[in-house]
Amino acid sequence: MKYLGIDYGSKRIGLATSDDGGEFAFPLVVLENKNNVLDKVKEIITNEKIDIIILGESLDYKGKPNTIMKDIEKFKIALKNKVGLPVHLEPEFLTTAEAERLQEDSVNLDASAAALILKSYLSKKNDRKIF
Repeated sequence: MKYLGIDYGSKRIGLATSDDGGEFAFPLVVLENKNNVLDKVKEIITNEKIDIIILGESLDYKGKPNTIMKDIEKFKIALKNKVGLPVHLEPEFLTTAEAERLQEDSVNLDASAAALILKSYLSKKNDRKIF
């Protein structure tokens, strides 16, 4: 199984992929969130032979949906309809801040945040602790 992790943002969308065995997460690309972004994501899904999509779920400190969560839900539905693959939500909490801490390169920050979201999902799926 190969997975695609997505860190959705109103301006940019970070993407990350797993290895073919669904063990590791790797930053892939950052896309501008424009009208044709779903077509670009679909092309990446096809080229990378993705089986399952993991989309970051944005919650506040109390575990309630953030204001961007409405847009994430719309994106989830549109993406699922566009590619016909399962789309699972994975709570993302301060993933961008963690990505900033781990790297200096802000160009790929959103892709690194997507990798952290995907890493969290894969660790749970594979029953491993996250470090």
